[in-house]
Amino acid sequence: MVVKNEERSMKTKGLLFFVLCSLLFVLPAPARADILVFTTGRTMSVQSYRVDGEMATAVLRAGGAVTFPAAMVSRVDPDEVPYPSPVSEASGEASVEAAVEAAAPLVSVSTALGDAELAARPFAGLIAAAAASHNLDARLIHAVIEQESNYEARARSKKGARGLMQLMPATARQYGVGNSYDPKANIEAGVRHLKDLLSRLELPTALAAYNAGEGTVRRYGGLPPFPETQNYVRRILQRAGR
Repeated sequence: MVVKNEERSMKTKGLLFFVLCSLLFVLPAPARADILVFTTGRTMSVQSYRVDGEMATAVLRAGGAVTFPAAMVSRVDPDEVPYPSPVSEASGEASVEAAVEAAAPLVSVSTALGDAELAARPFAGLIAAAAASHNLDARLIHAVIEQESNYEARARSKKGARGLMQLMPATARQYGVGNSYDPKANIEAGVRHLKDLLSRLELPTALAAYNAGEGTVRRYGGLPPFPETQNYVRRILQRAGR
């Protein structure tokens, strides 16, 4: 009888050991994180951070990523507060809109960009040429691109918008774009699309239509009551000095 009890006890301990070992593979493990300390004194906890030349990319804890000038970060400290990693990674690409929205307080400008600063921005020549060709202010195009993709030529949203000016597939086809990731073709089509919207709408509602669709603007009779769209319009007008 004693032998059977001991065998039963050993089996129970073995089962518990197996369950505990299994949990180690199932339960989410604490993930590494970094705290970015900006030159302004502000901080941000991110999942990871890397520097490519003069630009830095931070992967956000909530998903998505944002790119900004590396000079904005004074130092990177380890985040000692762990957070759970998801058991399975979400499918699809991170939302570009969410990433730009999260970084906007850090990279937005309060006044219109000067000529020297515009000339130093990525794709400045292509933007200036397209803006001049369609009689639009280059500052406005820079502001749209900064808000849409933060100058990431390979940016793609979950909804399928692609490239610098985040062309939807239907918009790309409308303007004869074969490769939305080609900066020149993307900028030309995006500028033409914005110009077409401006021919029918005032600037704020044209920007809202670029973001949410012209049908949505028509349906609400003006600026839609969506915080995302309203913030989108406000930030672009602020960057363009309007």
